[in-house]
Amino acid sequence: MGTLISVVIYSTYSKEIQSLDERLLDKMRICNFNLKCDEFSINFGTKGNLSYYKLYKKDKLEAYFPIPNSENNLLVISLSMSQYKKKITEIKWQLFREFSLILILIILFSVLFSLYTLSPLRRSLRVTEEFIKDILHDFNTPLASLRLNGSMLKREIGENRKITRMESSIEMILSLQENLRCYLFDHEMQQEFLLLHEVIESAIEPLEKAYPHLDYTIDIANSVKLKTNPKAFGRVIDNLLSNASKYNKQKGSVHISYSNRTLTIADTGKGIKETKRVFERFYKEQDRGIGVGLHIVKKLCDELKIGIELKSKVGIGSEFMLFFRVEDIRGIDDQKGV
Repeated sequence: MGTLISVVIYSTYSKEIQSLDERLLDKMRICNFNLKCDEFSINFGTKGNLSYYKLYKKDKLEAYFPIPNSENNLLVISLSMSQYKKKITEIKWQLFREFSLILILIILFSVLFSLYTLSPLRRSLRVTEEFIKDILHDFNTPLASLRLNGSMLKREIGENRKITRMESSIEMILSLQENLRCYLFDHEMQQEFLLLHEVIESAIEPLEKAYPHLDYTIDIANSVKLKTNPKAFGRVIDNLLSNASKYNKQKGSVHISYSNRTLTIADTGKGIKETKRVFERFYKEQDRGIGVGLHIVKKLCDELKIGIELKSKVGIGSEFMLFFRVEDIRGIDDQKGV
């Protein structure tokens, strides 16, 4: 709309200049008859190749008129260029005021119309979000029942492949539930200081049981504290360590280290081809998973003001690096002061 109005205003400006020239020429014609024109200057000149009753724009705005009983001389009626430019400036300001008023009205109506048209969508999204939160809460009861009955069944009949697969599926549902919960809720205001070493250890403990063929090592000073949201940051670490374990090779390793406000999680896994697309929703390079884990990691890192980068080589492994802000770190790194 702004572009369209600009074109219309420019076209109007061109017509106004043309109309101004026509009015000035008409006044000069009247001046030619009665010679009573305070606005213009009157002089005489030789005809040459000049045309009568035509407006010329040179150093001055001039029009030439014939003198009775004279073939070589003519009457010159002129307007100074400064006066002419002053009239043009008045036209510009008038059009500018009109353009500004129209543009303000269009912006106002556009905002009001946008709010009016988007309000049903916003209400629907709010209702959907509340519905999802309620569903997440209601998941707890059946999932707890499944886990309890699975444990009881396992005690009755012993180790069984089907029961193991069922438990694995339940854990996957719980992980997805926690991912969605962290994705929906705001964590920026709910922050506290956490011992980074303890957070990593608690995340690794269940993974060491699930992946006994992997070697987990931690190189983090015990004094380093991080100010962040516990649940959101815990979900970031859980997802990164889970991927590092899930897609690792036999007798591989996962190394977690901290130095100079940077937490690095390195694995000896399959590696990632498209490192630039890895944080896209539903993007995945393996058959396992649904491709939302790393997207949620990126979303939570942005929310917690944590930078994240990935370095990966196919067949060698991957490194995820988390960069913390100075104000979020307390304690002393073994290698460098923080």
